[in-house]
Amino acid sequence: MFIWDYTWFFLIPPLILALYAQAKVRGAYGRYSRVAASTRITGAEVAARLLSDAGVRDVPVEKVPGQLSDHYDPRKRVLRLSEGVYGSHSLAALGIAAHETGHALQHHTGYAPLALRGVIYPLANIGSFLAFPLFLVGFFFSQKGPSLLMDLGILLYAGAVTFTVVTLPVEFNASKRALVLLRERGYLNGEEIMGARKVLSAAALTYVASTAMAVMQLLRMIILRGSRD
Repeated sequence: MFIWDYTWFFLIPPLILALYAQAKVRGAYGRYSRVAASTRITGAEVAARLLSDAGVRDVPVEKVPGQLSDHYDPRKRVLRLSEGVYGSHSLAALGIAAHETGHALQHHTGYAPLALRGVIYPLANIGSFLAFPLFLVGFFFSQKGPSLLMDLGILLYAGAVTFTVVTLPVEFNASKRALVLLRERGYLNGEEIMGARKVLSAAALTYVASTAMAVMQLLRMIILRGSRD
C-alpha cells in the first residue's frame, strides 16, 4: 500500500505477531488434534449437546470442507464444523466445536458485542474493499493538501478497524464459554482442558495480530494524510 515511506516500519511488529500467531495455531492444532478426549465424544456431538442443554433447538450442526473452516453463521443460524473437527474425538476438535457453539449461545442470549459487530459489519465490509483505493486516488492526485477522497478512505477504513476491535471480546468470550462448558459438563477433564485452552488461546492470538495490523494501517493513513497539510 502506497509508495515506500518510514510508516512501513509501523507494520513490522504486527506482521511478526501475525507470523508467530500462525505458527502457534499450527503447532497447537497439530499437537492436540492427535490427542483423543477420554470421553470419546466427537466435535459434532459436543456442539449438539451444548446447544440442546442451552435450549437452542433451531441451530443445526453441519460439516463443511476445509481445515479450520469452522464458524457460526448468525444470519442462517447454522453452526458449521470442518471435516477435521466434526467427527474427531481430539482435544482440539472439542475445543473448537465448543468455541463455535459459544458464538451460537452469544447470539441466543443477545450478547451485546456480537450484536454490535453485526451492526458494524456492512460498513466494515464496504470499507475493507473501498478504503484503500479511495485513499490512494486522493493521495496521488491531490497536490494541494488532503482531499475528500483521502478523508472518505480513512473514515471507511476506521469502520473496518472498529469491526476488528469489537471482534476481540466476541472471540475471547466464546472461548471462555467453551472451556467452562467443557469442564462443567464433564466432556474434558482438568488436564484435557489445558490442551483445548492452548488451541483456543493460539487462535485468539491471530485476532489480536489482525487487529494490531488494522490499527497500524489506519495510523499510516492518518500520518500520510497529515503529510499533505
